[in-house]
Amino acid sequence: MSDTTQRRRATSLEEYRALPRMSSDEGKAAWKSFQPRPTDTIITPYGKSGTTWLQQIVHSLRTRGDMDFDDISRVVPWLETSYDLGLDINAEQKANPRAFKSHLNWHDVPKGGRYIVSIRNPKDVLVSGYRFMEGWFFEPGAIAINEWAQESFMKPDEGKGYWNHLISWWEQRDRPDVLLLAYEQMKRDLSGTIRRVADFTGIELDEALEAIVNRHASFEFMLTHKDKFDDKMMRERSERVSGLPPGSDSAKVRKGKVGEHRHELPPEIVADLDAIWQQTITPRFGFPHYEDLAAALAWDGKMGA
Repeated sequence: MSDTTQRRRATSLEEYRALPRMSSDEGKAAWKSFQPRPTDTIITPYGKSGTTWLQQIVHSLRTRGDMDFDDISRVVPWLETSYDLGLDINAEQKANPRAFKSHLNWHDVPKGGRYIVSIRNPKDVLVSGYRFMEGWFFEPGAIAINEWAQESFMKPDEGKGYWNHLISWWEQRDRPDVLLLAYEQMKRDLSGTIRRVADFTGIELDEALEAIVNRHASFEFMLTHKDKFDDKMMRERSERVSGLPPGSDSAKVRKGKVGEHRHELPPEIVADLDAIWQQTITPRFGFPHYEDLAAALAWDGKMGA
């Protein structure tokens, strides 16, 4: 679409639903046929649960702090979009181990590598996802958060989305090739997170490297360099495929606060999310609330508030 005056974001839920898909059938076939090496690290949380942060941690560990990239997903490619972005997921990377981003659940992710997954409170995931899409795919204020929640998040009976992703990875948490982390604990103890990721990926961690990664994975550093973490390649593709205007605010380094939902979600959405948890997760795993499940992953027995 050459005439930028015709470009616009969705202004209703109906227009949002009608936006073209960002991935192609050929792209799906490419990631489904991907054969990871045993040393490959696939970072595959549900969206808005710490994926970009873990990309930066792993890449900083394996390169001792390389920042010579325009998009973190150019050096830690996103499996599901690489074909459509012209990236070869079978290519060698800047350093070893090779690392990839994904949002796939256990059942769908290509098998044979090693997997890092961070989980996050679904209420905060919902808020972060809404804010990420607002101003990129739909005009700010055009779709209420409760509308978007019902459309894009709160459908556990469809067997996909946040709930299926969480269930699938929780059931694999004791596998030696899976590292399951809680976002809230990562926020509380970045150094401990870095040490666990280094150990899991087989990267030797010395004092100098730990200091580099602590600095490069800090909120302040990533905010300063936020243009490297703003989905540059996917944003440009969305402008071509969906006819969106340029200059979308898709920055992923936004706030990342724990408990942000308390100030953002209407009471009825909070109640609905609690009900979904207690119908979907509690009977299966015995945890009354997200905080109880996440606490079972805390390596020091404590969780962020």
